[in-house]
Amino acid sequence: MADKVLPVLADSGSPIDEQYYEVAAPRSWGERLAVVARDRIYADILRHCRPALDETILDVGVSDVVTDAANMLERKYPHPERITAVGLGEGAAFKAAYPKVTYRRIEANRPLPFADKAFDIATSNAVLEHVGSVPYQAAFVRELSRVGKRVFISVPNRYFPIEHHTAIPLLHFWTKSFGLACRWLGKADWADERNLILMSWQHLASLAPEGSVPVIGHTGIRLGGFSSNLFLYIDGSLGAGR
Repeated sequence: MADKVLPVLADSGSPIDEQYYEVAAPRSWGERLAVVARDRIYADILRHCRPALDETILDVGVSDVVTDAANMLERKYPHPERITAVGLGEGAAFKAAYPKVTYRRIEANRPLPFADKAFDIATSNAVLEHVGSVPYQAAFVRELSRVGKRVFISVPNRYFPIEHHTAIPLLHFWTKSFGLACRWLGKADWADERNLILMSWQHLASLAPEGSVPVIGHTGIRLGGFSSNLFLYIDGSLGAGR
């Protein structure tokens, strides 16, 4: 992706990881639910991407907050030496927790520093909703499709009964009521799309690159249309993926 186009990751200046894990704090019910959901997302990554032992994986947007719920791929994948993880921070805690994973710091508002189709699989969990705008989201998906032969992106589903970042029930189904609730509860940062864009099936599908053949589905805690998470899978061999 040329430098003049929109970035792969935007830097909102907000400590997203720290704020998120206030809701999913260690040993809390929120963390237990997050672990269940992310273990099931991991199973769907394996089911769709089917990584071979010698295939390489890029994980975009890993967390330097190391908990039982964070960094599911690094936590579970049996071949960590095949993973390259990228993030905006120094990654000190991440590197200490996962020494066999290659970590690279990337710059905000810049394309990924990898060649086209450099990885067999490019994946990202709970990042797309935080990149700052809808055009940035589309750029993020295009960039993963550029560097990965197969792409798996998972996000929270806005129609899960409890909003993931704030623990607000039901009111996040509607943008106006969610904004009012966030301001009333002192969580106004989460009503700003620079920090969070609530994700629906239709919105996620709209971000697939032109010419690709996307698969959209529910994952995580399965409750039909109210499941905790959504995924977008793109096999670059089935379409242009540009």
